[in-house]
Formats: sequence, C-alpha cells, structure tokens
Amino acid sequence: CGVLTGKVHGYHSRTVADVPVDGRKVVIHVQVRRLVCPVLGCRRRTFREQVPGLLERLQRRTTRLTGQVSTVVKELCGRAAARLTRSPAAPVSFATALRLLRRIPVPAARTPRVVGVDDFALRRRHRYATIIIDAETGARIDVLPDREAAGLEAWLRTHPGVEVVCRDGSATYAEAIRRALPDAVQVSDRWHLWRNLCNKVLAEVRAHAPCWATVNAPRPGGVHEQTTRERWRKVHDLLGQGAGLLECSRRLNLALNTVKRYSRIPEPSAERITPRYRPTLVDPYREHLRTRRAAEPAVTVTQLFREIKAQGYTGSHNLLVRYLTQGRAEGNRPVTTPRHATRLLLTHPEHLWTKDTALLSTLTTACPEMAELARL
Repeated sequence: CGVLTGKVHGYHSRTVADVPVDGRKVVIHVQVRRLVCPVLGCRRRTFREQVPGLLERLQRRTTRLTGQVSTVVKELCGRAAARLTRSPAAPVSFATALRLLRRIPVPAARTPRVVGVDDFALRRRHRYATIIIDAETGARIDVLPDREAAGLEAWLRTHPGVEVVCRDGSATYAEAIRRALPDAVQVSDRWHLWRNLCNKVLAEVRAHAPCWATVNAPRPGGVHEQTTRERWRKVHDLLGQGAGLLECSRRLNLALNTVKRYSRIPEPSAERITPRYRPTLVDPYREHLRTRRAAEPAVTVTQLFREIKAQGYTGSHNLLVRYLTQGRAEGNRPVTTPRHATRLLLTHPEHLWTKDTALLSTLTTACPEMAELARL
C-alpha cells in the first residue's frame, strides 16, 4: 500500500544464483527481513524487503545474471539459448528462456520525422499486413495486422510528429495519411518508382515488338503466340459488337485484367522465345558460313570446314555439323525477347557489354519509338 514501516515480523533466507566465476556456479545466501504493514485491512499484512540492484521479487537469480541470460535469450530465443547457457555454467530450460524473453520490456520507440509505409504478405493472396519503418535509419517501428486505411489512420493519430510519409502507390494508404496527417508530405519510395518505370518500359517495348523484332526474320510463332492472337481477335470482335469488358470476361472465361490488357493493345505483340546457345568456336565464322550457303546452297560441310580451317578455325568437324544443323548460321530467329530488350534499355550504357551495345543500337535503328525510349 506504500506506507512506511519499521516493524520486523521475522527474518527470511533467500538463495539466489549469481554470475559464474571461472566456469563454476556462484550462489549467494541473503538474509532479509519480513516486515509488518501497520495499516489495518491491508491486503498484505507481511512482506519481505527487496535488495535494490541485487534481488527482485520471486526471482532465483540475481539482477545481473538475469540481465546476461536475457541478452542471450533475446538473440537466440528458446532451445538454442538453453543449450548455450550450459557453457558458462548458468543453465536454464527452454521454458525459462521463453519466460525471460517475455519479461524483457519493449523499448519505447520514438516517433520519427520520416516514416516508410508498405504492405507485405503473411500468406500470399490471403493475408497481408502493414510494416512501418523509420525511413532515415531503416529501423522497424511497428507492424499492423492488416493493410486497411483505418488501421494506419489510427496509428498515425496516436503517433504525432510525423512530417513525411514514404509510401507506395496505394490509394488506401494515401487516403489514410490524408485524413490523419493533412499537413504531412507524401512521397513515393525509390523501389516502387523504379518498379513502375520498368513495367512501363516493358509495356512500351512489347507494344512495338512487331517493329523491332523484325530486324531478323523470325520463325513462325508457336502455340503461345497463336493462342494470344486468337484471344485478342475474340476480345476485339466482342468489343466491336458492343459487349462490355465484364461480359467479354464471362463469355471467353478469361480474367477481367486479361481482357483489359487485350483491349488496350492495337494488335497482338509477337513475343517469341529466343533460343539460347552456348558460345562456340564457330561463332567468329558465322557471317562467312551464311554468305557461302546463300550463294551456293549445295556446298558441302566438308568444303566449309576446309575454308574456315584456313581462316584459323580450331574446332572439330562434328561441331560445325551441329552448328549448321541447329540453323545457327542462318539467323532466322528473333533478335531478342521483350524482357531482354527492356533490360538493355534500363541498364546504364557504361555497364553494357560490347555485344549488348551493338544489339541495342540495332533495335533502336529498326524502331523510332525504341530510339526515343532509349534517349529518354
């Protein structure tokens, strides 16, 4: 009850463990007084005195030993901490380790001037949460159980002092910040800006694929390309008849976002997968082989082998046969894929290989829009 007393009821002995010395356990025997409360009707008529800095109520370890074990538990948690504490002769069970972990007070987090807000998946496509960090230091401040506007708005109202909020493009977060902190500045974080830029560049490259992908005559499209063209034709036929996007989605059994994507593009893009070959010893003589086979289709492989052998070819005859059989000398395949072309556009020119620089020059020369995109 907080009333001072000096009346001694008796004495009580306590045995507590202390920090080990030289790998041996240390035990402290302390005799403390049991005092009597002078207030009638007090809930506790008698109580034991505590020794500040040495003992705590209902503890079998000293304060400094508890602090050291708690530091280990905070880093390793339950069973791992229990195994490690056997080495310095201060063993605890995993249950005790977890109790010590729960008793560690949560440090009071200050409200930073600039916070970052983003969502993450607890279970992808089912459960999401919101993480709030200090945007200047990167330290985690809090985690909200959902990504709704109400939760973020309530958190911002209870933590005044935020001046700048760094967020993604979510309209939900924007509305919550606008309601809770009307004077705060909202900025977009660098990762989402870069991701949006990459997506837009990829969309532009795909939209102009029929232009730049014809630098080398591509082979006939596969099943994926035929399916894409057929879906695009069906979607535009229904839209031409006056059907809405949702009706097209129901009739064609396609996702609504897929129908929207097909409705935006004027014609289906020719996305083809580029064959990936390992570099071979025949690659430096590819132009010679292509020229000779175009001028004389009936030329034998043995004759071609002799010619490139005279030019310095050091490979085998079988390697040349496989090279020609795979059609690698003809060049009748797409220059590259839309994703690879996008990567070339988004990479700093000083960080490109010589062959990538030449390929990018070929793409931009074939398509004016790609040249403008590369300049931007």
